[in-house]
Amino acid sequence: MKVLVADKFEKVGLEGLKALGVEVLSDPSLKEQALEDKIREYQPEILVVRSTKVTAPMVTGTSLKLVIRAGAGVNTIDVEAAAQNGVAVANCPGKNAIAVAELAFGLMLAIDRHIPECVGELRRGRWNKAAYSKAKGVYGRTLGLIGLGNIAQEMVPRAQAFGMHVIAYSRWLSPDVAGALGIGRCESVDEVAERSDFVSVHVSLNPGTRGMIGKSFFEAMKPGAVFINTSRAEVVDTQALLEALDAKPIYAGLDVFEDEPSSPEGEYDGPMKDHPHVYCTHHIGASTEQAQEAVAIETVRIVEAFVKTGAVLNEVHTAKAGQTVAVLAVRHDGKALGAVQQALAELGYTPGESEHVKIPYGLISKIGLDRVPDAAHLRLLRRVEGVFDANLC
Repeated sequence: MKVLVADKFEKVGLEGLKALGVEVLSDPSLKEQALEDKIREYQPEILVVRSTKVTAPMVTGTSLKLVIRAGAGVNTIDVEAAAQNGVAVANCPGKNAIAVAELAFGLMLAIDRHIPECVGELRRGRWNKAAYSKAKGVYGRTLGLIGLGNIAQEMVPRAQAFGMHVIAYSRWLSPDVAGALGIGRCESVDEVAERSDFVSVHVSLNPGTRGMIGKSFFEAMKPGAVFINTSRAEVVDTQALLEALDAKPIYAGLDVFEDEPSSPEGEYDGPMKDHPHVYCTHHIGASTEQAQEAVAIETVRIVEAFVKTGAVLNEVHTAKAGQTVAVLAVRHDGKALGAVQQALAELGYTPGESEHVKIPYGLISKIGLDRVPDAAHLRLLRRVEGVFDANLC
């Protein structure tokens, strides 16, 4: 079996793939037409990418059977076209969560303590303690989270260790989950904005989240509050953010941009780079050695399962956000998720977007479904080994 790696990939991952006995070709330079041509020439069954775009022509009439996103978000992959052509798509959720949470917190502290300005002044030989001794600090202040997936859950204990209050909004955050995490629950993103001193966004990009942070959100933010986005730029109305930065003012720490270069190096002249209230990084949230090694090891695990059994671990389902008509909450031991997903498939459901919340003794998994399960199906799901309870939200 052939594996084509069309992105930078950790050495431990390449060595792990070769140890499986598969043929591996690694070429991080492959992009767009060059990648499509190489797929047709090399005829791999498996394609591994990070930020490289996978388009419909790449999965149409080619040898591919599986595309693996060596990371979490799959917005750069035409998942629908892949499904239509019988090509499975998998990802590596949660493996870079700690790295992204660390950067988000780093941006919060950098803004509050004016760290970049302090560094710049000293490098220019200027001592200006008077100007930079007015930080508010983070202790006792409120951090609001938008979304409650793996990364946001890593934000919670870090914020609590700093003595912060944490509140959150997620479509599927129930009072019992909020209680288990020791956080407050909000009914809307605007409520998070209204109550928070810092807001950090942690949602995937899909039709339901595109543009979800807009004018009303920024109008609700407190003057002087800090907005952090390390998820996807497209979940934010950029113009509304720019207007709020000037009007309130507020501050922003951004790791993602709508118009960012697709290559690791290049020119950037977007509207955020020169704004005095914006602190920018280069889409590096997941870019720690620890995170990339964890992603690489998970990629190898996915390839191994596919080569040996044909199973697709961490398969990304194609149900659209707008097709989700029910949300299933499954409390389980943390190991039963695969069995639950298999049971749902056998019962004829197409799972959509999901979130998984760590609780004592396991997880609560919230899974979007394309139809409402009846009482008999809920009883069957409760009988899955490792499942404690299953109910509709």
